[in-house]
Amino acid sequence: MRKPRDYDADLKALEEKAKELKTRKVQQLGELVVATGADAFSAEELAGAPVAEICKGR
Repeated sequence: MRKPRDYDADLKALEEKAKELKTRKVQQLGELVVATGADAFSAEELAGAPVAEICKGR
């Protein structure tokens, strides 16, 4: 006879893994920002950079 599956434990394990992945994603984004030197710019400057590049291409 098979043992019944513990869905609550499976769900808890998946939630924990998702939390770890999200934490790692945020940490890697922070490392990328520091590595590229983007932390020296304000949010407005960073948001305006892609817009300026698009307008320059027209």
